[in-house]
Amino acid sequence: MSLKVAVQMDPIEGVNIEGDTTFLMMETAQARGHSLFVYLTATLAMEDGRVFARGRDVTVQRVKGDHATFGAPRQVELTEFDVILLRQDPPFDMHYIDTTFFLEVVHPKTLVVNNPIEVRNAPEKLFVTKFPGLQPPTLITWDKAAVLDFRARHGDLVMKPLNGRGGSGVTRHLKDDPNLDTLLELHAELGREPVIVQKFLPSVTKGDKRILLIDGDPVGAINRVPAKGQIRSNLAVGGEAQPVELNARDREICAAIGPELKARGLIFVGIDVIGDYLTEINVTSPTGAVALKRFTGIDATDVMWQRIEVLRAQA
Repeated sequence: MSLKVAVQMDPIEGVNIEGDTTFLMMETAQARGHSLFVYLTATLAMEDGRVFARGRDVTVQRVKGDHATFGAPRQVELTEFDVILLRQDPPFDMHYIDTTFFLEVVHPKTLVVNNPIEVRNAPEKLFVTKFPGLQPPTLITWDKAAVLDFRARHGDLVMKPLNGRGGSGVTRHLKDDPNLDTLLELHAELGREPVIVQKFLPSVTKGDKRILLIDGDPVGAINRVPAKGQIRSNLAVGGEAQPVELNARDREICAAIGPELKARGLIFVGIDVIGDYLTEINVTSPTGAVALKRFTGIDATDVMWQRIEVLRAQA
């Protein structure tokens, strides 16, 4: 089966092909005989219930500095494609949300991965609260008094903006940290979103496991270990990727959330597990596939395309 694939992403010219999951998705699609087209969110347009974008056909190759060859720019109606990959990076802000309304118009006639309605309805740090017993003690609020009460009950905590990404804005606060009030004031001044606070998990020093699931089924994991003296394990802020096996608790977590992911059309998902706890369900533009392939030989993107081909054949 040959599919026409459009990719809604940030400029492909700027991606790091050595670690970029979207590039690997495209490379794998091309190897499986699918054609590729790329466009930016700024070119989306809706008229009379039809959605258009302006972009370019593209072929990719794993050559640093020469990884993409383009056709001439052209405007297309998005229903011309069999599949659209929703892969622009967060922040998950109103611009991001608006693009899901555009893509909702063409899905599922054109299969959008991930389902734009459910991407909008499953903010990554809120969606996880749907599964009681999997999270560490967690509070999401605008209320400073509630945060201080939470700290009084749970001691050391980690605080982060609700819609942050890549480890940005994550801070640890000891039970007697005098700076917590000031940090809460800064959060309030910088934006209107609430903060999320969680009981600090000492096991984070051993790593933050990224598990990739395809259509609800786990395919593999990597461990992201924070630099010495740090709590943030994201690769974007200096974490180190290491190979790791799924343990019984990981599989229990995946079994608990997998059917819901599948039902919602969340085909490519990355979850974060620290110790025995699920901390995030990443549905917007999950990463980790390149490191997983490097360490284990498992290509999650190939598993993804196999599943997409089945879904398109059934449509």
